[in-house]
Amino acid sequence: MAFDLSARLAERRAADLYRQRPLLESPQGPQVVVDGQPLLAFCNNDYLGLANHPDVVAAWRAGAERWGVGGGASHLVIGHSGPHHALELALAELTGRPRALLFSTGYMANLGAVTALVGQGDTVLQDRLNHASLLDAGLLSGARFSRYLHNDPVSLANRLEKATGNTLVVTDGVFSMDGDIADLPALAQAARAKGAWLMVDDAHGFGPLGANGAGIVEHYGLGIDDVPVLVGTLGKAFGTAGAFVAGSDDLIEAMVQFARPYIYTTSQPPALACATLKSLELLRSEHWRREHLGALIRQFRQGAEQIGLQLMDSFTPIQPILIGDAGRAVRLSQMLRERGLMVTAIRPPTVPAGSARLRVTLSAAHSETQVQLLLNALADCYPLLEPSNA
Repeated sequence: MAFDLSARLAERRAADLYRQRPLLESPQGPQVVVDGQPLLAFCNNDYLGLANHPDVVAAWRAGAERWGVGGGASHLVIGHSGPHHALELALAELTGRPRALLFSTGYMANLGAVTALVGQGDTVLQDRLNHASLLDAGLLSGARFSRYLHNDPVSLANRLEKATGNTLVVTDGVFSMDGDIADLPALAQAARAKGAWLMVDDAHGFGPLGANGAGIVEHYGLGIDDVPVLVGTLGKAFGTAGAFVAGSDDLIEAMVQFARPYIYTTSQPPALACATLKSLELLRSEHWRREHLGALIRQFRQGAEQIGLQLMDSFTPIQPILIGDAGRAVRLSQMLRERGLMVTAIRPPTVPAGSARLRVTLSAAHSETQVQLLLNALADCYPLLEPSNA
């Protein structure tokens, strides 16, 4: 029997769940060109506005001149270059940990960390709203896999009572679709009480959170004993690409020896590491970026509440507007686009059924005027989504 892919695709279209790739024809930034249309974008994860920063671009260009454009081999063969090593040292310093290890993507970092640490006979416990890469890692590890209620230390403690073998508790730092943050102090206490390790994927926290932009662990004032395994990505607030795992000497050496996504892949281009080192420098020196971003978040939330939008509990750059029905979320996104603004509708299976939303993301590159333009457009469009007009 042939695969009936056409029927599956038609079913997805009928449910307003069909996804299409917009064609970006400009660099990332607030002002973009998508499918030939100039738009004011509120949907990328460039939280600090560094993806097209001239100094970061110049660092990439200089790195390519010095080191070429390809990694050439895996890190364990001949692909571990000077810029890679310098970036790992800088990331270890930023996170206050002995070592850090570069991965080519965040997905690979999560797969590598989880599968290197647990296997058959062990237990991995994850938040129900964790990113797909974490859930996939738990399933692929071969460990006993269970999901606790979202951000619920009591639910976690109940599952820890039944855990066997080495136990790894895994959570997002900032939840990418809701924008809320994990209750790390309570999760860490529950994990340590049962001898489990806590792993945090802080993809959306590095940069915006913490006194120095070091993310959710710094935000809470926790240390390596509380969160032994810390993962971060570089393609969001850092504006480049790749990811890292930071932790103890033994943890990183275990990743080098046992993390298959690290061992069996070509290293990222050295020039990319050069660019990320420049991003780190800007993160440290230009504190105004986080301060301005915080002001924009407050401006948006105050304005959205005045309009009557249903926001979620978030003080991060991720500001979802809960719509519920997937069709209505798509329609609101389309109406905004007709007014020159791009905000993506997020639908199942990315989020649970009945919780479709517009995922507004703010950047330090946005201005107060641009945020007000978004609020004005929402004030015009949102009333048109009443059930009688849907």
